[in-house]
Amino acid sequence: MMKKLFLLPAAILALLVACSPRAEQLQTGDLIFVGIPADYSLDKSSMDSAIAQATGSESGLNLIHTAIAEVDPEGRVWIIDATIKHGVDRHPLDTFLRDFTLKDGSYPVFKILRLKDNRQAAQYVENAKKQLGLPYDSAFLPDNDALYCTELVYECYRDGNGQPLFQATPMNFKNAEGEFPLYWEQLFALLDQPIPQGIPGTNPQGMAEESVLRPVAVELVGR
Repeated sequence: MMKKLFLLPAAILALLVACSPRAEQLQTGDLIFVGIPADYSLDKSSMDSAIAQATGSESGLNLIHTAIAEVDPEGRVWIIDATIKHGVDRHPLDTFLRDFTLKDGSYPVFKILRLKDNRQAAQYVENAKKQLGLPYDSAFLPDNDALYCTELVYECYRDGNGQPLFQATPMNFKNAEGEFPLYWEQLFALLDQPIPQGIPGTNPQGMAEESVLRPVAVELVGR
């Protein structure tokens, strides 16, 4: 017995396709947050570990870095960020992925957030490009001609009146036990300065929770 084949009208089919969920495309000005699962074993002497201990989330994902995305007219993705390795630099996405590949060869979690009002996103990225070549701010201090990752975003994402879109709050370098991780003690001893506990600043975990941002379903790398 031959079964009848029912065809949906073209208009209904088009509506179903349009309403089906699909990943969004990365856009210029999007912020890429690098997340490490809380139970992942990081080198205890690393900056990433020290950041995770001081600013880690109870959600099980510790955000340790923030980068700015730029998509050029040909669709190529560039990353602008501040790292110890490169300072403030602009490089291809592949370089970013290679730099943040975990020791077991896997990728960390990449959380993509976009400004709810991103009409000026291109200008924010141009602001960031003007900072290229500055050194990484290992001292985590404001106004010292050096920038750390979220400080770059904080300084470059400003409204038409020059006010930052993100909030600076007293920085915390202590772990859950109220102690400074050994990394911070050694770093600031080397810099011959006190740990800047309480000085206004930013961090990836706090920035990701700002109300001006919204999550976007962007697949940064193939899984």
